[in-house]
Amino acid sequence: NGALHSWTLYTLHSATSTAMLRRLLRSPSVGVLLFSSSVRGMKYRVLGEGAQALTVSEACLGTMTWGEQNSEEEAHAQLDYALSQGVNFIDTAELYPVVPRAETYGLTERFIGNWLAKDPSRRAKIVLATKVAGNGRGYIPALRRRDLGLDLDPSSDALAPPADDSALTREQIHEALEASLLRLQTSYVDLYQLHWPARYTPIFAEKRYERRRERPQGSGPGASPSIDEQVRAVGDLIASGKVRAWGLSNENGVGVTLFLEACKRLGVPPPATVQNDFSLAHRKFEEDGTAEACSPLTSGATNGVALLAYGALAGGTLAGKVKDGTAPEGSRHVRFPNFQPRYYSQGTLEVARAVADLAARLNSEDGAAAAAAA
Repeated sequence: NGALHSWTLYTLHSATSTAMLRRLLRSPSVGVLLFSSSVRGMKYRVLGEGAQALTVSEACLGTMTWGEQNSEEEAHAQLDYALSQGVNFIDTAELYPVVPRAETYGLTERFIGNWLAKDPSRRAKIVLATKVAGNGRGYIPALRRRDLGLDLDPSSDALAPPADDSALTREQIHEALEASLLRLQTSYVDLYQLHWPARYTPIFAEKRYERRRERPQGSGPGASPSIDEQVRAVGDLIASGKVRAWGLSNENGVGVTLFLEACKRLGVPPPATVQNDFSLAHRKFEEDGTAEACSPLTSGATNGVALLAYGALAGGTLAGKVKDGTAPEGSRHVRFPNFQPRYYSQGTLEVARAVADLAARLNSEDGAAAAAAA
């Protein structure tokens, strides 16, 4: 769909080594996805508009395995290689690495921060994106305080105790950014994203909306932070200069519309991006109204709300590394079989076979044409 891909970028979360990253950026199957190759050179897009505009490479380097499947040395090697190939867009999150756990919280951001500290000139060469966690990770608030050096004596009245759960409240959004800035060793982030919705809505592989799971928005018992509160918090950070632009993640058409309306009402710049699961095998973004809500015409934004597609290779399945339904030993979905199982469903495997066949045919045709020309 040419209209969709004119404002879609792809996040490569499937590389677990520099060699694999090299293959992903150059392989025929990824060339089909990216509409570019190392021969034609990296393409660039503009996200957002006005003072919030960001110019980013069409390929974005995902980082969520760094600290779990990748060492810091390997992470730095991938960053070096990506930068050398024209990739200037780096995406991370306070939650990373995955599968998330308290013992590794924030480790991915630390790796990136140490890489930036080794050569401070790198900061101006990249567009750095990170995310604040939504609800459901009770260990995070206290660990943020630890990283900020605010894990005071519980009996002290100098600071309120950390929340019992992560949540997209104004206070937690602000505190999360400060902790991310420290780990990343930078004074600002280019793109700050709300990792998943605060309100109840079907996310990730969920498809059915259940009214019994609804909860009110606001500050009452069982309530989720209101969209207005989240927008005000982001507006504060943009005004402070610590965030250049902001975005959503794992959102749908209803959420995008609600956030856009709140931004207009409160005078806050609209979200530049939405980072959602999207690939040749998983096209929920096109099917549930989100693409329409994000379009320039509907959103009212010149460049629309750009899709940052994570899972563009369906966890590596579309890269051709899964043979006959079997993933390589040591790969993410072998080590963590309950993590993103949709990427290894029968339907995904069927799409992967079709993509591999198409890539092989195109590669063969290119080779034949080159031989004939010679």
